[in-house]
Amino acid sequence: MDRLELIKRNVQEIVTEEELEELLKKKDSPVAYVGYEPSGKIHLGHVLTVNKLLDLQNAGFQITVLLADVHAYLNQKGTLEEVRKTADYNRDCFIALGLDPEKTKFVYGSDFQLTSEYMLNVLKLTTTASLNRARRSMDEVGRKMDDPKVSQMVYPMMQAIDIALLGVDVAVGGIDQRKIHMLAREGLPALGFKSPLCIHTPILLGLDGKKMSSSSDNFISVDDSKEEIDQKMKKAFCPAGQVTENPMLELFRYHICPRYEEITFERPEKYGGDLVCRGYEELIKVFSEGQLHPMDLKKGAAKYMNMILEPVRKVLKIN
Repeated sequence: MDRLELIKRNVQEIVTEEELEELLKKKDSPVAYVGYEPSGKIHLGHVLTVNKLLDLQNAGFQITVLLADVHAYLNQKGTLEEVRKTADYNRDCFIALGLDPEKTKFVYGSDFQLTSEYMLNVLKLTTTASLNRARRSMDEVGRKMDDPKVSQMVYPMMQAIDIALLGVDVAVGGIDQRKIHMLAREGLPALGFKSPLCIHTPILLGLDGKKMSSSSDNFISVDDSKEEIDQKMKKAFCPAGQVTENPMLELFRYHICPRYEEITFERPEKYGGDLVCRGYEELIKVFSEGQLHPMDLKKGAAKYMNMILEPVRKVLKIN
């Protein structure tokens, strides 16, 4: 896989591909960033963007991770002390998932977002965006947006200035971040900053095939035990032969296959013996043709997800 293919793997959108190709010609080590709002457990939605940071790191990018404690406070996720503690937990999880601590710059929002330079730029940006634009940009990421606080209207302005002052070439995030990123692309040049490229990852299905939700408990957290993951996989939605909107196959596409060149499904001889798939396309083929039973797919998913998450458990001292 060449450099551009690695960058584009498993992304939903790049804004824009032409700008990305031009950036790669000009810079050997561009800077890519993701901002994470410390607000509870790290789940596979977060891990999807970590996976993309790993791809970018392997493609020669410098990586900056913003642990956005002030953002979390403004979005009603706890006191500053509470979200700072969660930010530390997030950092440890991201390193355990594979980000190289020697090559990854971790920055706390509170370390630079309370300076006069930062706040003046935020205030300048607020003069360029309408209240409706700010609210719409928060629709996908804000809490209690039926009755938003003024702080939540400032949130996207801060995110744009984060991109500017962190010296970012590429802003990475889930597709739910798109409206905020577009606000940054359009608003920053008026303040004398460059417009960032944006890479957006998809939003994954919950294990029940519906929208992922903490209230539904249909997701995997990085601190789930082996027994919890095994149990969640057994109950997961996985129709035989269905290759679209199948959360088990999404686990392989976005989390397992990028880390393992070969996937081995362990089966008794009476059911055909072990089955080896070399890549996601081969897996799709054998599953769609009925050569692989949904239960075997689930067991394989549980095995590999437990392997991926084992380093996190060691860091967090979870059995």
